[in-house]
Amino acid sequence: MRKLKSLLLAAAALGAMTAASYTQEVTLRLHQMLPPQATIPAKALTPWREKVVADSGGRIQIDQFDAMALGGTPPQLVDQVNDNVVDLIWTVIGYTPGRFPSTETFELPFFMTTGEATSKAFHEYCEKRCVDEFAGMKVIAWHAHGPGLIHSKNPVNKLEDMKGLKIRGGSRVINQMLEALGATPVGMPVPAVSEALSKGVIDATTIPWEVTPSLRVSELVKNHTGFSGSHGLYTQTFVFAMSQASYDKLPDDLKAVIDANSGIETAAMFGRVMDEGDAGGLKIAQDLGNNIITLDEAETQRWKDAAAPLIDAWIAEMSAKGLDAEAMVTEAQELITKHTPEM
Repeated sequence: MRKLKSLLLAAAALGAMTAASYTQEVTLRLHQMLPPQATIPAKALTPWREKVVADSGGRIQIDQFDAMALGGTPPQLVDQVNDNVVDLIWTVIGYTPGRFPSTETFELPFFMTTGEATSKAFHEYCEKRCVDEFAGMKVIAWHAHGPGLIHSKNPVNKLEDMKGLKIRGGSRVINQMLEALGATPVGMPVPAVSEALSKGVIDATTIPWEVTPSLRVSELVKNHTGFSGSHGLYTQTFVFAMSQASYDKLPDDLKAVIDANSGIETAAMFGRVMDEGDAGGLKIAQDLGNNIITLDEAETQRWKDAAAPLIDAWIAEMSAKGLDAEAMVTEAQELITKHTPEM
C-alpha cells in the first residue's frame, strides 16, 4: 500500500507538472529602432506578433517597443538580446561591424535583386554559413531590403557627381562602396538620417524607398537616383531574433509556435513587405514632384566597374581571417539567382 501510495503521488506530481507546462503563459518584450508607422514594425513585426499570439491561444503575449523605447542605441540591440535584457529584437546587422563577417557578402555592390528574393537567399545562406556567429540568439529570420538608392540634395546623374558628397552609409561594406564610388561616407543608424540631412551633416543618404516616408526623406531632398537592370546598387541585411535563453525557457509546445513562425518563409515575408513599401515611398516622391533619376545601362555599368574592386578586396580581407570568402561570394550569387524569378 505504501509503495502504491508513493507511485500515485509521483504520478500526480508528474501530471501537475505536465499540466503546468501546457498552461504556462509568457510575455515577451520586442525592441526595435524604427517608429511604429515604418514598414517593418507596422507591416511585418506587428502581423508576426499577432500570429504568434493567435497560434499560441493567447499563451504567448508580446509587447512591442518601437523607436528604442526601452533605451540604448540601435547598435546595442544585439547585446540587449544576447544579454537577455529583452526577449526579441529586430536590427540592422551592419550596425555592429566585424561581429558578423559572414553576412557581409550580401551587402556587396550590385548583388541583390528584390527584397523578397534576396531575403530568401540570405536566410538560406545564413542557415549554412552564419549560425555560429549568432550564438546566443534563436534567429527567427535573416532578411534584406529592396534596392538601395541615393537620395540627394543635388542631382546625381553620373558617377562624377558622387565626388566629395557626404553620404550616409549604414554599414562598413556600404561605406567602403561609397568611398570606391568617390563619395565621402558618413556612418550612422537610419533613425539619425532626417536630422543629419536637415542640419547639413550629410548631402545625401543611401536607403531604400520603403523607409523614406517615416524619415520624411522626400521632403528633405528632391533627387533620387536608381539604376538600370535587375540588380540594385546594394542592400542592407537584418536579423529578427529571440534570446536563446528566453526561447529555452518556453515549454515545448510554445517553442513549436515560435519555430512554426521562423525560417525562410518568414524571411520572405519581411523582404516582401519591404518591396511593397518601396512602391509607396516612390509614389510619395512622385506626388511631391521630386526628380526621379534612373541611370541608363551604360552609366550603370560605369558604377559597377568602379565598385567591382571592392568585391576582390573583401574576398582578400575575409580570406585572411580564415573564411572561405570566394566560395561565400559564389554561393550568395547562386542563391540570389535561384530565388529570383526569371533570372
